[in-house]
Amino acid sequence: MKKRIYYHDSDAGGVVYYANYLKYMEEARIEFFAQLGLCENNLNGNPVFFPVRHCDITYHKPALYGSTIECDAAVIKATAARIVFHQQVTDHPTGLLLSEARITLACVDAKTFRPIRIPESIQKLLMRK
Repeated sequence: MKKRIYYHDSDAGGVVYYANYLKYMEEARIEFFAQLGLCENNLNGNPVFFPVRHCDITYHKPALYGSTIECDAAVIKATAARIVFHQQVTDHPTGLLLSEARITLACVDAKTFRPIRIPESIQKLLMRK
């Protein structure tokens, strides 16, 4: 996912505010699920959500106002109830690594928010990716 950095993304010095990287990564995960034919409102008819359970992020270089970044999302592990992503934010077009994270999502029931197994139909889609 490519994204242009606007003034509202940055501080007075033109440097992207650190928490915005998490928003960019979430947008990339939403795009990842959309490419599988899933969206947060319709996960193959399954009443589940995938909230972030854990995030470990490292910042390497700042993104700057006016630049363009690229953010990716790749599944590195999927268990019965969790999906672990490796995500990177890079400068576009140089490919310079700006930030990277390991983000774990939990599968929860949409009504009770209790952990549940990832529905089989979704597991199959994840294994194809």
